[in-house]
Amino acid sequence: MRYISSRGGIDPLSFSQAVMMGLATDGGLLLPEQIPTVPAATLRQWASWPFTSLASEIVALFVGDDIPRNHLDDLVQRSYRHFTHAAITPVIWAGGRPILELFHGPTLAFKDVALQLLGNLFEYLLQRDGGRLNILGATSGDTGSAAIHGVRGKAGIHIFMIHPHQRVSPVQERQMTSVLDDNVHNIAICGTFDDGQRIVKDLFNDLAFRQKYHLGAVNSINWARILAQIVYYFHAWGQVTGGDASRPVTFSVPTGNFGDIFAGYMAQRMGLPIERLILATNCNDILTRFMRTGSYQTGTVQPTISPSMDIQVSSNFERFLFYLLDQDGALVRQRMNQFHTQGQFSVNADQLQQANRIFTARAVSEQQTLEQMRQLYQTTGYISDPHTAVGLAAAAEWPEAICLATAHPAKFAAAVQQAIGHDPDQPPPLQGLMAGDTRCTILPAETNAIRAHMVDTLASL
Repeated sequence: MRYISSRGGIDPLSFSQAVMMGLATDGGLLLPEQIPTVPAATLRQWASWPFTSLASEIVALFVGDDIPRNHLDDLVQRSYRHFTHAAITPVIWAGGRPILELFHGPTLAFKDVALQLLGNLFEYLLQRDGGRLNILGATSGDTGSAAIHGVRGKAGIHIFMIHPHQRVSPVQERQMTSVLDDNVHNIAICGTFDDGQRIVKDLFNDLAFRQKYHLGAVNSINWARILAQIVYYFHAWGQVTGGDASRPVTFSVPTGNFGDIFAGYMAQRMGLPIERLILATNCNDILTRFMRTGSYQTGTVQPTISPSMDIQVSSNFERFLFYLLDQDGALVRQRMNQFHTQGQFSVNADQLQQANRIFTARAVSEQQTLEQMRQLYQTTGYISDPHTAVGLAAAAEWPEAICLATAHPAKFAAAVQQAIGHDPDQPPPLQGLMAGDTRCTILPAETNAIRAHMVDTLASL
């Protein structure tokens, strides 16, 4: 299996090279040269497999012979041994609604599914090939803590994680800043998550800096993030249908950065019977507006009770654009350059129609989010976090849709309190979290400030 850039400007890479490169050197995002197809007979067989066996099989399709299968199996097993549910990503039922719980990992968010694996991949590849890695990422909340917990204490790796100052939940902030390992460096910027994403891309596109300081990516711009998330779509389908390949399903996915729902799109292209992907956003609705109008146009980020979705530039959207534009890298590059300079681009009516064959977009207000949380609790006793509630509300017309529960409600206790009148129970990983020491550097939302901080920090080690 080889990997190419969405902008067509690099030679094909191996899986290992793609993981370590993160963002393509031409500024694009990495994608497999071909998408493997899974026959119906294989789908039926996979339906009863445990998560780790399924993950090994699906990941192996995209790794090829780059990592020996026995080594890959070991990486997968180690990546999920600290999840607290035997099914890793179980489907539970609340009032007749199937809910795919993705928050049973170390930091209680769906990002753990990918970042536990990615951390072990980084460690394996560095031990195998030598070298060191300085991870640079931006987070709207959950990616940061999951990435930090995936690589903390690992030899040859330092992680610099940017989050918007006072724009993540208190629990999300503590899950990052209370990790005091020497290889963990938290940065709070006086700006938005989009500012953080911009800074990360600026520094990755500074090829001299990137090469000298061995930058690596953990944001969903890294293909391995998407790959790991593909697995739970297959796993959920098997749990709900029992392996009936003639039975399509619908998923509702709360998303801001388009990575989680793009994993579902890839699963559908591989042959998983997905009839519809409900793209659920909060009032930061750039993706919903695109699916309705064909215009991808940035706006002003509005703070909400679902802060991980407070995004107006969805970095993974470029991967979908690559397929929407018939895999024409030059055309993708032209559109993304236009977006960078003008803040918008459009697709034609046929392309918009093609997008709407698989995606149905809904934007959900704060009031609707709180009402969804309240109603679900009152009728079933199930407590959802606000991001999950956005997905549930967006899927109101499709009661059979499998809704992705992306975070434990205790990570957003203030929103839960507002919705249902009391705090959710605290799981063990959060007990005592708000006490103790923290470490974080506050900086302006400027590329040069982050660059200088990284240089100074690494020089002092």
